[in-house]
Amino acid sequence: MSEVERHRAAVEARIQGWCAALPAGALYEPMAYLMRLPAKRVRPVAALMACELFGGKAGDAIDPALGIELFHNFTLMHDDIMDASPVRRGQPTVHMRWGVNAAILSGDAMLVMAYQRMGADPRVLGTFSAYALQVCEGQAMDMAFEGRSDVGTDEYMHMIRRKTAVLLACALEVGAIIGGAEELEQRAIGRFGEKLGLAFQLRDDHIDAFGDPAVTGKQRGGDLRAGKKTWLLLKGLEAEGGTGALSNALRQPGPLRDVAEMIDALVSTGAREASEALIASLEQEALMELDRLAVPADRKAPLRALALSLMGRVS
Repeated sequence: MSEVERHRAAVEARIQGWCAALPAGALYEPMAYLMRLPAKRVRPVAALMACELFGGKAGDAIDPALGIELFHNFTLMHDDIMDASPVRRGQPTVHMRWGVNAAILSGDAMLVMAYQRMGADPRVLGTFSAYALQVCEGQAMDMAFEGRSDVGTDEYMHMIRRKTAVLLACALEVGAIIGGAEELEQRAIGRFGEKLGLAFQLRDDHIDAFGDPAVTGKQRGGDLRAGKKTWLLLKGLEAEGGTGALSNALRQPGPLRDVAEMIDALVSTGAREASEALIASLEQEALMELDRLAVPADRKAPLRALALSLMGRVS
């Protein structure tokens, strides 16, 4: 069993125990339902690894790691409501099964329960609170983008840094705090997580347009058909200057958009190449942040393996 699998198994065991201990009732049933859906558990696993990286015991970080996963799932529960998403991980979303009001309230309770697991150490609580607020700021920016036609690539990066990347940074910093890391080391491991999180989101956007549907299990170009503002699309629009296949397609209703033509435009404008270069640069910067830590290489190996798995590479 690899270190990633070992930590994931510990996280899953803790989650299953938490779900089994929930009181009966309509408030708690949606929480258990969502938490039991299949997931990679990247953030709590990263927290345990960061704790061990700095000489701590993973068991000491298991409850804060659970708190981070509870917070993450709270955001998913509420995001699904805001996005009117009918499906999450192949199953009906909470608001589709129990209704919007129940999903809002259950999500609120998950947030409270996440904080209950962060409160034992003031340093952990302060770090978590700061990053949790940034996640909410990122979601607000994402919602605001929906009504704007002038969003640029820099703004998009600012948004995904908050909405997606900082929670991975938070998990690593929380684990580092519990493991006894110095403040400079905490910031360094946080930068590793942030850059890795940025690269992961950009890669996810890139795969939507250029990935193999047989591998991804998704229809190619779903984001393009929906007109979702991704870095890839925004870069193509910037290159077109308001006149071109992408701009013309976005003036049409989603079902009428020629996705194949839009994908061709992403190639011809240089957006695909620029996206690949940016992802590779962020991945390399993330690994450099990890390499710079004055910690024995064998203790860095599990986090490096986790990073490479997120990059779609092998160690």
